[in-house]
Amino acid sequence: MITVRTTDYHTAGEPFRIVDAATAEIPPVPGDTVAERCATAIGPGGSGTAPRRGALDDVRRMLVQEPRGHAGMYGGFVVPPDDDGAHFGVLFWHKDGFSTACGHGTMALGVWAVETGRVVAPDDGDAHVRIDVPSGRVTATVHRDGGRTTGVTFRNVPARVGARKVPVATTLGMAEVDIAHAGACYASVAARDLGLDVSRAALPGLVRAGQEIRTALATHPATWHPGGPLLSGVYGVILHEELPGTPFGPHQRNVTVFADGQIDRSPCGSGTSTRLALLAEDGRLGPGEDLLHESVTGTVFTGRMLAGGVTEVTGTAYRTGEHTFTVDPYDPLGTGFAL
Repeated sequence: MITVRTTDYHTAGEPFRIVDAATAEIPPVPGDTVAERCATAIGPGGSGTAPRRGALDDVRRMLVQEPRGHAGMYGGFVVPPDDDGAHFGVLFWHKDGFSTACGHGTMALGVWAVETGRVVAPDDGDAHVRIDVPSGRVTATVHRDGGRTTGVTFRNVPARVGARKVPVATTLGMAEVDIAHAGACYASVAARDLGLDVSRAALPGLVRAGQEIRTALATHPATWHPGGPLLSGVYGVILHEELPGTPFGPHQRNVTVFADGQIDRSPCGSGTSTRLALLAEDGRLGPGEDLLHESVTGTVFTGRMLAGGVTEVTGTAYRTGEHTFTVDPYDPLGTGFAL
């Protein structure tokens, strides 16, 4: 019988299921770095959204698929870091496989590390949790006040713009798409260009457009990352709309459609990093200014550009439960199913 214990969080509404490989009964993941372990998890000939079947992938499927998970579930295996400069590493996973970056997951992991005592934090002040992810080293700064966590800031790997105004044909019309990288590759398009708004009622159209754009850009050279195929290819499509600006900078709402049509319930941490890079290049986000970034669920991240393409995204993360999941060897559904 497979037994796996998890600690679950949500960051601005997006779930994150944490499995500590040091204490969990899961198969080992060989590799000298987190990126190598991610490649091992995906398997030879596999891809981030189509990994090879194996013992570790069975655990992922068990935790993310119904009846133990759902199509919008996200999580990570906590693994050793690349070196002693980080507190730990993580392999991010979702319904369809593994990802190289996850801002909301990094934020949840920072809060988890502090709340479990893995990283010592003051009652008042900040604790810096350094985490190795497949795209590099990131930091979650956990903000504390009166012994309580009040927020968390995710500092990402540098963001860069890949291409602007790439024409893409969809069943809703032509779209001009911007491509940017920030640990993963995201394509951005204004929802109104496709006759859509960013609302719950419009989600079917938004998801369809996101899937079509991702497919259309599968071989576009701007989606290639010099770090190799693991970091290349469109991971998510951000459909965004403008809202009235604030005294501190621009204000936008978005829905991010990632992997095979999953919807990010949060404003998307790594995706926000790419929006910051694009807004800065447009001259719409200057030094000291913030992007107020809303999700389709109404939750909010605040993002800012630093020097050298580095971005910071601030939000909140809360624990939702601790779980022990099992798979009975006689259960005909095994590790579950996805609808």
